[in-house]
Amino acid sequence: MADGGVRSEESVDGGKDVLSSSDESAAAADHLVVMVHGILGSTDDWQYGASQFVKSLSDKVIVHCSDRNMHKLTLDGVDVMGERLAEEVVEVINRRPGFKKISFIAHSVGGLVARYAIGRLCRPPRKECTEVPSAGTCDDNSKWTIFGLEAMNFITVATPHLGSRGNKQVPFLFGVTAIEKVASLVIHWIFRRTGRHLFLTDNDEGDVPLLQRMVEDHGDLYFMSALRAFKRRVTYANVDYDRIVGWRTSSIRRNSELPKWEDSINEKYPHIVYEERSKGVDAEKCAEVAVVNDDSGDSDILEERLVTGLSRVSWERVDVSFHRSRQKFSAHSIIQVKYSFMQTEGADVIQHMIDHFLT
Repeated sequence: MADGGVRSEESVDGGKDVLSSSDESAAAADHLVVMVHGILGSTDDWQYGASQFVKSLSDKVIVHCSDRNMHKLTLDGVDVMGERLAEEVVEVINRRPGFKKISFIAHSVGGLVARYAIGRLCRPPRKECTEVPSAGTCDDNSKWTIFGLEAMNFITVATPHLGSRGNKQVPFLFGVTAIEKVASLVIHWIFRRTGRHLFLTDNDEGDVPLLQRMVEDHGDLYFMSALRAFKRRVTYANVDYDRIVGWRTSSIRRNSELPKWEDSINEKYPHIVYEERSKGVDAEKCAEVAVVNDDSGDSDILEERLVTGLSRVSWERVDVSFHRSRQKFSAHSIIQVKYSFMQTEGADVIQHMIDHFLT
């Protein structure tokens, strides 16, 4: 399929590679961009975003739209999906050995899947170095990598980083505590293991919930080291009208940290209403928050554990609002331009990603 200098290739192992229609540009591209869809999604969800990236960065990137976890497979759990995605990325890298860099762009639950996958794919420095990637004490040849590739951009779009269990984390439950508690008890009937992970009700073999484990390096899964390895970590979050994922969980903030916003801050990006860059928090301060099992029933403490853990690395936060849109109640899809024929209002968000993308 060609689209203004862009072509898509169905790969043998699955997924869809989107690259320039120019053989010369495609051959020069050494940056793999992995796009991951959300729950019940498919490769088509990123069709618009992938084509725009390749059009703008034709000689720099090849986009791979993951298909290893499509449709009902997204109900199998974040860990199972993360393992599948990691295997898929390895196959893509092996199929095109010219890649030197890698980035991830993930929507909704796909952001959690991508975080799990990079934890599996993260490789320690080849030379002896005992410091974490952010410490700056290792030489350039001793960097942590994602399966041998330089980690560039890790971008999530409307991803429930803090889970979906806390107050107003799933806005369509209207912030009613009783409804939210009932939802946490029955969500696995609808979304199976993935629902348990999102509502922090999983306790595999007596361990803490998976999302808690993912704010530490856990065994041979380098969750936080992988995040640190990326040059940029970015959250795009809907400040309102996203009925699936709340502002707090998608922007990795506490209630008290949610900023005041009024309207667009840049004419080029009419739906972006706030931007900020945060520095990583000292690890000793993070350690002050106790690890609490889900049995406590205290979602505030669990949420604090997640936000504190993830705040050990720096984040760029981009807040988005479609409050003037006729389709504002579809904000969860518009921010991704999931349906390009009817949701092009989110095109400025995709353009913002491209304009700030490190290649």
